[in-house]
Amino acid sequence: MARLLVVDDEPDVRDLIVKRLRADGHDVIAAGDGAAALAAVARHGLPEAAILDVDLPGMDGIELLERLRRHRADLPAMFLTVLWDGEVAVRAQRTGALYVRKPFTAEALRSGLEQALRGAG
Repeated sequence: MARLLVVDDEPDVRDLIVKRLRADGHDVIAAGDGAAALAAVARHGLPEAAILDVDLPGMDGIELLERLRRHRADLPAMFLTVLWDGEVAVRAQRTGALYVRKPFTAEALRSGLEQALRGAG
């Protein structure tokens, strides 16, 4: 199973994602915002994939992914968000990351992650 970074500023949503991913056997690093995520990565190393909310306080999930990819350009990623139109959609699509709309099912989370990981390298 994969080592994953999960970043969502809503604790209940983040905890649900982490619980589902750990139930599937993944090792999960969780954070509530971009700064905390970068600090966690500095402590624990880069993940094999990132699952990010777009609308985060401070730096948004798209900027966070761009910063993570400075260290690993092919880092697989998936956005979980209700925001998916206009400029946000254009910026997110440029990253090549997958997108799953909130609210999501366990199966949508699982299949999106599998697709992101298959697309890696």
